[in-house]
Amino acid sequence: MKPLFALAALAAVTLTSPAFASADLAAKKNCMACHAVDKKLVGPAYKDVAAKYKGDKTAAAKLADKIVKGGVGVWGQIPMPANNVTPDEAKALAAWVLSTK
Repeated sequence: MKPLFALAALAAVTLTSPAFASADLAAKKNCMACHAVDKKLVGPAYKDVAAKYKGDKTAAAKLADKIVKGGVGVWGQIPMPANNVTPDEAKALAAWVLSTK
């Protein structure tokens, strides 16, 4: 019984991890129209965002807020519009962006 429990726990962690869930969420919320993981499109590459905020303990909250409200000026003068996401979705997306390399 223990191996089955361990397998179920591993599956739960894997399938609910920010990296797995948020790539799908980013596609569903149309984030990928302006961003890519590894190259600049309209907005910066997610790996560049992760590098910029590496070591910043407040980065996830800042990014989640920016995802919800939009913003301009950090990466140039092209504005990022506000996004139709819940606070939990914004937190998941921010965590995923910060995990990209």
